[in-house]
Amino acid sequence: MTERDHHLLVHQGAFAALGEEGEAVGGRGAVPQGLFVRDARHLSRWQLALDGAAPEVLVPASGEGSPRWVLAPRSGLGEPPAYTVFREQALSDGCLVDRLRVVRHTPAAAPLRIALTVDADFADLFELRADHRTYVKAALRRTRDVLPEGVEFAYRRGGWQARTRVTADPAPEAVEETGTGARRLVWTLAPDGAGEAVLTVRAQALPGGAPEPGNPPGTVGDAVARRARTVEEYRAGVRLPASEPALAAAAGRGLTDLALLQVEAAGPDGEALLVPGAGVPWYAALFGRDAVLTSLFVLPYRAAPAAATLLALAAAQAPDDAAATDPAARPGRIVHEVRHGELAHFGQVPYGRYYGSVDATPLFLVLLGAYTERTGDEALARRLEPHARAAVGWMLDHGGLATDGYLLPRADEGARAHHHWKDSPDALCHADGSRPAGVVASAGAQGYAYDALRRTARLARTVWADPPYAERCDRAAAGLRDRFQRDFWLEPQGFPALGLDADGRPLDALASDAGHLLWSGLLDKEYGAVAGRRLLEPDFFSGWGVRTLAAGQPAYHPLGHHRGAVWPHDNALAALGLARYGLHDEARRVARAFAEAAALTGGTLPSVLAGYDRVDSPTPVPHPYASARESRVAATPLALLTAIGGG
Repeated sequence: MTERDHHLLVHQGAFAALGEEGEAVGGRGAVPQGLFVRDARHLSRWQLALDGAAPEVLVPASGEGSPRWVLAPRSGLGEPPAYTVFREQALSDGCLVDRLRVVRHTPAAAPLRIALTVDADFADLFELRADHRTYVKAALRRTRDVLPEGVEFAYRRGGWQARTRVTADPAPEAVEETGTGARRLVWTLAPDGAGEAVLTVRAQALPGGAPEPGNPPGTVGDAVARRARTVEEYRAGVRLPASEPALAAAAGRGLTDLALLQVEAAGPDGEALLVPGAGVPWYAALFGRDAVLTSLFVLPYRAAPAAATLLALAAAQAPDDAAATDPAARPGRIVHEVRHGELAHFGQVPYGRYYGSVDATPLFLVLLGAYTERTGDEALARRLEPHARAAVGWMLDHGGLATDGYLLPRADEGARAHHHWKDSPDALCHADGSRPAGVVASAGAQGYAYDALRRTARLARTVWADPPYAERCDRAAAGLRDRFQRDFWLEPQGFPALGLDADGRPLDALASDAGHLLWSGLLDKEYGAVAGRRLLEPDFFSGWGVRTLAAGQPAYHPLGHHRGAVWPHDNALAALGLARYGLHDEARRVARAFAEAAALTGGTLPSVLAGYDRVDSPTPVPHPYASARESRVAATPLALLTAIGGG
């Protein structure tokens, strides 16, 4: 199953990926089916049968958020079915609600036998990736307990546990064993005098450590109403400009997605927070870089996500003693990824709290400065002063700014080949496609570090009353800027290098990272104007957006994840940077392309588009491994509105 042939229901950390008939049959790969909460699959099977057979689909699913089908029992040629079943599903608070309204057309028809086969394998998301990895598990205990209204599945492994409770109204007549571990819930429905009967089945995910919901949704209507309230509260007070209708429409859709993609986190004092989750299906969790960029894009319209993100990241910041167990967790570093699944709990994947990112730390400082400037909320800046100073300390010391001159990842920190957003093994390369050996100083990360230092200097002067510290940050920023112009600028190409290799030699691939440098303000005005205009040349600009790598270079491939594909959030940063350097026509071209692409794809875009030229591809082509929903993408139209003066 791909992202384009399923139904995805999302609500605040939980999501259900269902097939064309509203079914789930487990599996793995691009989008595994089932109900997922906190990295565990709480439903792996959800299959309906009418009179012993899969239903006939008379009308495929319609509607978003609560899809509806029209089904019927299978019947012979020329023999109309005696029943029609109107199916509707919704998700809220980790509970999938499935409503079947049965309508009888033949008064003398025998009662309709309905069976729903359900199972919960509690597989960790990392087990379901198509990477052929296996994970050893020992001392497991699974139970399947029949309840008066259904069945409860439970899974325990040491201190990690999870449950899924399936209940129905009316209660099933029987709960049958299938021989495979699944359970079959059975009803015989005889519609009332009006010829109708209604069956509602609920699957409530109960992840270990999380309290049971006090008032789970009882009906589809309850779940739909809760989803609507979530969206309404998120969008309250946000005004979108009428002057940009296409972009405003995409922004409205984005706000809805942002509301539903929020995940729970805790602040420094244990306070409950809702922060931008990175995306579904694979990233319904707190990711430092993604949460910061999303919050920055949304900040001119809503400040709450930025405040929550700052507090959550401060709470997860690497403490002084963390490096003893995790070489990447140096004091002051901002977390890249926080997971709650079984494999993370037992250390079988390193992502319980993973710090292997070179950019989350400076971006945290950028967000703190931007939030304070935008809102005037100096109290938060004072509360997070120790965290900000620790983050600057990490950048200067372990991050390499004071010792190596540039912000660098460390080879001993493992995991990804590169520790910034272009993290695929071949992302940082020369124009001919060859890869550098050793640690690379990526251009974009230097821009983030520069902006972080400048914003922190302003905080030190205006909020913390520490002019000497402000001067130190300013000196570090000025030195970084001078070195960067000298070492990164490719004079023949009139463009910044993608990075420097371990020997200080520039990587001469022409890449979209230049847009990030414009956003951060690292380039001198003259260099910035030249690089910005270059991003809109045909080899870079596909007509749908700026490619990650300019076409025509041997390294380019239109389906290369970071070697030619088009990323919406990458384009948002470029547009904001173009506007910063006074290139307003260019910023508007990027914004217009996004709005047109979104309009052709139902109002939103996947996380990555292929780099095909618009002349050859009159509709945008999703990358085959794009995420279905991402917070950065949902927030992109808001950033573009800001870039063109609409926000």
